[in-house]
Amino acid sequence: MPLTSTRISHDWPCQVKTPGSYDWERSAAKWLRELIPARYSSYPAFLRHPVLLARHAQIQVQQEIRVARTALQTARAELPMLGLPEAVIEHTIKMYAAEVLQLQHIARSVRVVSEALAGRGTSR
Repeated sequence: MPLTSTRISHDWPCQVKTPGSYDWERSAAKWLRELIPARYSSYPAFLRHPVLLARHAQIQVQQEIRVARTALQTARAELPMLGLPEAVIEHTIKMYAAEVLQLQHIARSVRVVSEALAGRGTSR
């Protein structure tokens, strides 16, 4: 099935062009590079193989979700010991909860981009 007829998921990132359109893989790679630590973004294997970059971005985002969840789960017990005011603690808890939701959305977006790249057998 050609990618030009692929239905775009609501999780598809707006920064990435539609699969099958001109230069869509480059836009996908650019977006994926923004999700990983800068030191990885220039590795030749990631530059040549966007599907490998997508795999790494999936792993990276999953780790970030774990970190944010841990921070959220431990905040109420650990932050008071740092001498932080209750208002700051509550704000921090809300921030971590929002971050978990945002990261889950990003993870879904990475997944659909990864699937599109893998379906195309992309390699530069």
